[in-house]
Amino acid sequence: MAHDILFQPLKMGKQTLKNRIFMAPLTRLRAIEPQDMPNILSAEYYAQRAGAGLIITEATQMSEQAKGSAGAPALYTDEHITAWKVITDAVHAKGGKIVVQLWHTGLVSHKSVQPNRQAPISASAIEVGARTSLRDSDNQMIRVDATPPRSASIDEIKQVISDYAYAVKCAKKAGFDGVEIHGAHGYLLSQFWVKQTNKRDDDYGGSRENRARLMLEVIDACVQAWDAEHIGIRLSPWGKFNEVDAGYEVEDNIWLIEQINKRGLMYLHISEPDWAGGKPYTDEFRQKIRDAFDNLIICAGDYDANKAEKNMQAGYIDAVAFGRNYIANPDLAERIQQDAPLNEPRAELFYGGGVEGYTDYPFMD
Repeated sequence: MAHDILFQPLKMGKQTLKNRIFMAPLTRLRAIEPQDMPNILSAEYYAQRAGAGLIITEATQMSEQAKGSAGAPALYTDEHITAWKVITDAVHAKGGKIVVQLWHTGLVSHKSVQPNRQAPISASAIEVGARTSLRDSDNQMIRVDATPPRSASIDEIKQVISDYAYAVKCAKKAGFDGVEIHGAHGYLLSQFWVKQTNKRDDDYGGSRENRARLMLEVIDACVQAWDAEHIGIRLSPWGKFNEVDAGYEVEDNIWLIEQINKRGLMYLHISEPDWAGGKPYTDEFRQKIRDAFDNLIICAGDYDANKAEKNMQAGYIDAVAFGRNYIANPDLAERIQQDAPLNEPRAELFYGGGVEGYTDYPFMD
């Protein structure tokens, strides 16, 4: 058996995962609009990949205002709960575990998908040149410039916190094994944390304590809505995503991870910047993250099985999340275990569409 360490069972809170090969959250933009309902094909798509130790769903908006792209699914109504329950049941029937990633896109949005066609909210009214995905008149995916954002009011900030908590309750009802808060990649929680996009002079801006306030208040609300053993978070401490530039600052990011660690979350999921052309992590930085967080650490980025094995053996990470290779290989964990060749992903079919490029990738013979 190849890469034995990747197939050791792993504790996640009180749950036991069968291996350390996870499916990363992967935006696919196949939800049914205008209700943003998960497509029925998604039950097959996720169940096909139940060989993963853990599936993390595509980013899912936790309120109407959280929407940034056409075709992203949502989870905040009874109808959403019913649709997602079909998916979680399908994954569990195949022996898998699945958590939902909840996001608020903030400035990575367009007024055409916002309530009352308002400009999207962000920490401040800072335009960074972000782009998002919409559908044209032929229902084809197109990339467009995001609408310049407006600064969120205090009432809107409090509503975001409340909406996250409510979506967590919906996730529990939908049968998920937990929730991942999306605090990475230049979306709303990241926009409050990063100095480039946060020029506020109130309790949510300025010092690192203030810039972290929204993220930590969202975490606390989500924990209260379920418990810490079912809440994880994704961060991207280094690099530039969606034109939001977090830079390569170490001290503040380790401080933030230490504050998150105090909440006792089930896991910390780190998205490394090398897959997007950013500077790779140093072993020194990996060790600082390991020292700052007590529970399960997942990393994703420019990983293959060898890199994952190396970092697990060094003690830096506990699990690895694969993205594009899980799009193309529904049985990725099994292929790694048998050291089998991988299917190549078809990038032109990543976003939108139907069966093709979604549920039609072949399994091993």
